[in-house]
Amino acid sequence: MTRPPSGPVTGPDTVTLARAEFDALRAQVRALSDRTEIAGLVDRYVTLLDTQDENGFDDGWPAEVFTEDCLLEFPVGTLEGREGAAAFHFDRKSRFARTHHLASNYGITTDGDTARIRVHLVASHVHHEDGPDPGGRFDIGGHSAAEAVRTPDGWRIHRWRFHLTWSDGAGPRPGPEAHSLRASQPRPRT
Repeated sequence: MTRPPSGPVTGPDTVTLARAEFDALRAQVRALSDRTEIAGLVDRYVTLLDTQDENGFDDGWPAEVFTEDCLLEFPVGTLEGREGAAAFHFDRKSRFARTHHLASNYGITTDGDTARIRVHLVASHVHHEDGPDPGGRFDIGGHSAAEAVRTPDGWRIHRWRFHLTWSDGAGPRPGPEAHSLRASQPRPRT
């Protein structure tokens, strides 16, 4: 635990700090601010997975999430570059009536203007024919390993790879069977 800086009080609202203490505080605030902004970026993306097309197709939202040269990798496809990101996500989501994504366990490590991210994800996908009270869903769980970079517009995702750990239920229709999605994941080294 870090102690609050000590120093003589020179006025009712003024504290004198040694340069080293001031620089250490500045670095701590920057690290906390970066972590908060990056977690917010991931939350924005995960929320957009469910809400991006609520009012019809929107090709503008990826600029608020991705770099122009992003690389996105999922068991259902890979995308290089932000230009087609809205259509890519719209197509994958349209295979379901609705989706619900949850993110947790954020691991964020920053190094200057680059950050490494690991986040756990669980998602439910309701098939079109399942109605308002679905008896069957396609549920998945896993984690994403990502890289974000600081841009003039704030932090943006540069690389995102979803690693499927488990799935339950029938997969996307049309699309690969759930078994083939699981089989496409890299196997641990022996």
